[in-house]
Amino acid sequence: MLSYGFFPDWTWIVGAWIGATVGSFLNVVIYRLPRGLSIGQPKWSFCPKCEARLRLPDLIPLFSWLFLRGKCRHCAAPIGPRYFIVELITGSLFGMIWYQHFVVGGGSAAYETTMVVGYSLLAAALVAAIFTDLAHYIIPDQINAFMLATGIGMNIALLVMNHPAAMQWGMPSSIAGALVGIGVIWGIAFLGRLAFGKDAMGHGDIKMARGIGAVILPAAALMSFALAVIMGALMGVVIIIARRYASDEAEEVDEDAENIEEPETIGSLLKCGLGYVLCIDVIGLFVPKLYEAWFEENPYAVEEIEDDPEVSLSMIPFGPYLAAGALGAMLFNEPLQKLIDAYLNSVGPS
Repeated sequence: MLSYGFFPDWTWIVGAWIGATVGSFLNVVIYRLPRGLSIGQPKWSFCPKCEARLRLPDLIPLFSWLFLRGKCRHCAAPIGPRYFIVELITGSLFGMIWYQHFVVGGGSAAYETTMVVGYSLLAAALVAAIFTDLAHYIIPDQINAFMLATGIGMNIALLVMNHPAAMQWGMPSSIAGALVGIGVIWGIAFLGRLAFGKDAMGHGDIKMARGIGAVILPAAALMSFALAVIMGALMGVVIIIARRYASDEAEEVDEDAENIEEPETIGSLLKCGLGYVLCIDVIGLFVPKLYEAWFEENPYAVEEIEDDPEVSLSMIPFGPYLAAGALGAMLFNEPLQKLIDAYLNSVGPS
């Protein structure tokens, strides 16, 4: 059993290497899930161009991409930098989580281990969600369900160790966090639909917020959503400035705006929101007929996607902001909370 202070400072490298290895697997998830391909079949990785089976020289996290200069060892086809970036980001996140809980720590061994495992799994899922959403405007239900399951698993561990964080508002804290996530993001979608007559938030974002809340719990979830909104607003400013120097692009955007699809009906939004509260989308992954009956679509339906899509600043979906906000709230919760407390004290009664 691990104990507080067991690991020396340098062992964050171990966590980082584990993360880079997980990042290698995430590249498989990011490529296969949006295309409707099985994660487990085939069991080996392959080149998307020549479909040659990849072996050890091709699969060493970070180093294979560097040594092969971003090319397939078999057909010399270019391998996008995304493969290296995903491994680097995931390795960095795992290293930070390892350091915070296994080196610095502060709680019992069981608690810190639960946090490392749960936060690492959430970080991996968020990285996968970021890159699938950026590339294809899709956050696969499997990823969102995995986040929710991770939160529930952590809550069970907290209950077993009788930790005070296991319960909130008279219910398991992961359930409370999931409800907060749905309430906030679905609420934005609902109010946006009423106020502006158009879709204000994607359903994948609502389900992602549910999973985020289940893992990092209500207070941190609210903080993460605030961070996401701030980042989205800042990016909006960048887009406005960029458009001033690209009038031709602005005209193209205006032309595209004329082809916006009809917004979702209020009834559909209400029904889907209830479905997410009842986790019908999660159960539906195992009982597809239930999913189809409730949401009127197949959970495993695959849309036509591009292999190398181009994403402009004006086309960035909200999912990556949500994920980045969750990572920020998870990794920097204490300093962010101090900033919030300092602000509240400064504007409070004198």
